[in-house]
Amino acid sequence: MAKDLERDLGLFAVIAISMGAMIGSGIFILPGIAMAEAGPAVILAFVIAAVLVIPAALSIAELGTAMPEAGGDYIFIERGLGPSFGTIAGLGTWLMLMLKGSLALYGGMFYINFIYTLPTWDLAVPFLEATIAIPGVRALGITFALIFIAINLIGVKQTGGIQLVMVIVMLVILGVFVAVTIVQVDGANYDPFFDEGIDGVLTATALVLVSYAGVTKVAAVAEEIENPGRNLPLGLLVSLIVTAFLYALLVFVLVGVMEAEDLADSEEPMALATELLFGDAVLGGVPVGTLAVAGIILAAVLALVSTANAGILTASRYPLALSRDDLFLKKFEYIHPRFNTPTIAILSTGAIIIFIVATQEVDEIAKMAGAFQILVYILVCGALIAFRERDLEWYDPDFHTPGYPWVQLFGIVSGIFIITQMETREIAGSVAIVILGFIWFRLYASKRVDREGVAKDLARRQTGKQYVQETEDQLDRSDEYEILIPIRQDLTREQEDALIQMAAPIVNKRGGHIRIVRFEEVPDQIPLDTAAAELTEADVEFENRTDELVQYLEAPVEVGEIVSHDTRHAVVNFADRTGADLILARQKATSRLDTLLGRDSDWILEHAPCDVVFVQHERRAMIDEIAIVTDQSPFNDPLKVELADAMADVVGARVRFIFAVPESSGEEFVETIEDYHDELDALCSVPVESTIVRGDDVAALSAELESADVVMLSTMTHRRLPDLIVEQRSDRIAAAIEQPVMLVHSKESRRGTFLRPIVERLLFD
Repeated sequence: MAKDLERDLGLFAVIAISMGAMIGSGIFILPGIAMAEAGPAVILAFVIAAVLVIPAALSIAELGTAMPEAGGDYIFIERGLGPSFGTIAGLGTWLMLMLKGSLALYGGMFYINFIYTLPTWDLAVPFLEATIAIPGVRALGITFALIFIAINLIGVKQTGGIQLVMVIVMLVILGVFVAVTIVQVDGANYDPFFDEGIDGVLTATALVLVSYAGVTKVAAVAEEIENPGRNLPLGLLVSLIVTAFLYALLVFVLVGVMEAEDLADSEEPMALATELLFGDAVLGGVPVGTLAVAGIILAAVLALVSTANAGILTASRYPLALSRDDLFLKKFEYIHPRFNTPTIAILSTGAIIIFIVATQEVDEIAKMAGAFQILVYILVCGALIAFRERDLEWYDPDFHTPGYPWVQLFGIVSGIFIITQMETREIAGSVAIVILGFIWFRLYASKRVDREGVAKDLARRQTGKQYVQETEDQLDRSDEYEILIPIRQDLTREQEDALIQMAAPIVNKRGGHIRIVRFEEVPDQIPLDTAAAELTEADVEFENRTDELVQYLEAPVEVGEIVSHDTRHAVVNFADRTGADLILARQKATSRLDTLLGRDSDWILEHAPCDVVFVQHERRAMIDEIAIVTDQSPFNDPLKVELADAMADVVGARVRFIFAVPESSGEEFVETIEDYHDELDALCSVPVESTIVRGDDVAALSAELESADVVMLSTMTHRRLPDLIVEQRSDRIAAAIEQPVMLVHSKESRRGTFLRPIVERLLFD
């Protein structure tokens, strides 16, 4: 059974990933170093660097919509120019990302050192009987590197939501900084403008190019982007334009408010500028200057630390991808059996980053990273030309680069020119990676692969597109009632069977089918296509037992598997794409702490395009009575009745409506409830009983529900703080009984306001 990959990254997630990877070293570390090279014209260096990135960004946008595969620039180059160039691109990108992560780690620690002088660490070397003095900035950078290596090894998840929040906070802080400081810019600081000449500007351009490396990072997760034809090119261009404009504004301010010598010598320019302008400012007894410096330092540390962690995560994917394609040592393909992360790739990536942080200077790291980034940009432009000129039938991107081929030729020529303007070390490094890549390919990989670029990929991709089309045709059953049963990795076989046996009577009565989908969630450290290609013991077991279920169930059943980084998004997207009418899922008993932290089930309720039912507790072998706790919900009650009626009709069970009224309720209110139950009874095809319970809601209902084999309750999306204080009624009932509980939520239901749980408490208790 083939596994599908779930697209769950929207436009804002694409922009957040791209900008989050760019807003970091470019503004918090490099302006001072670049100022030393270009003088006041450093602002031009940032603008020119952004222009030089455009050809590669547009090329990646087109390639990503034609081949939305995990892997990004490496995949495009390897498929377009062949495995030899793919080896160079993979190794070059790996090194570039490690250098970028090292730059963020090392440079970020200067901001901490700005407010607290970090002590030197004396490291004893037992075998040499010597002590090595490690500067505190490097030592702290190494410490953070070790922490991030551990985080990536155990597969701690990063989420697009956190990234988006971080980017918004960063933009707000930097926007306030520009708004407050731009009025204090001194034009005299820009005279003379070309202090270091055009050569200085070009050298600075090569230096700051690494600031925009993140714009193409999102291509590595192209296969995970929803609607890539729109979101990939638009996200890349928006993030590049906004970031370039922000860089230009910030550099304009920094040059205009600081003395040239101070800026050129600064390793923490943003903090220094803030201190110079507002360090002693006090407003109403509040030291706003100190708070401003603290805010900038916090923003810098958050941005750079996040960049460093993302650098380890992203960089480790490249040796894994090279190994998977037989271009690198197979041991890098090893996945840890418990944490499901590429252990060897992460450890080797982390070790190299630690070495760079311990031995290299900030400016040298930035220059070398820029050189490798330009090399990859050149190869990406060349790959697009290769695909276009081969006139392949299957190459049909949703986005076409405007100005082809002149844009790509400009990217190639300008990239080569910028490399020639670099210092000897960076030029030698670029040449060395090309030579070493070719040598490695000839001596190691050429014997293991027989690919030659786009030519031999044609047949495979044509077959793949045909398979996808057949699959989509098979899924087009818009006229049938469909129940989606998402199977999580932590469900037992008995729990899976219980869900399926609950769904079967409903589709048999309604005339539809069940879609059983196993959702496999993998850490962000694992590319989705890598996880999808691997057939585990759990996959085989799932296939075998679902085959058995299909044989004895009378209901039509379809089975599939989805690989994603976020199961809840994958479930909702899959239900929307296939037109599911009902999601029937297992839910663990939850606590109030789960409510505060946020439940996946609430996110699904909020975003699902269809009705949702969550099942709690174990299913009983025989179902004789289905109890519906009514609550006068205009949407949930009819849905509960509809589902219960279908189940009861097929399995031969009886249905009972139960409503709890306060002890003080008058007969008029009781008669109103009885009339309401009569209206619900009219919706049923099976005999129905009605019970009115007097007394405390939960206690009285718990006793009355003892005879039931299945209990149906309404559920709503939880409000974190209100539901933490006043627990939702359905949660209290479900926790008080042992019977299987079906928590029903109609897609027509309204969430209600923060007053909902309080009103429930007043009305029903």
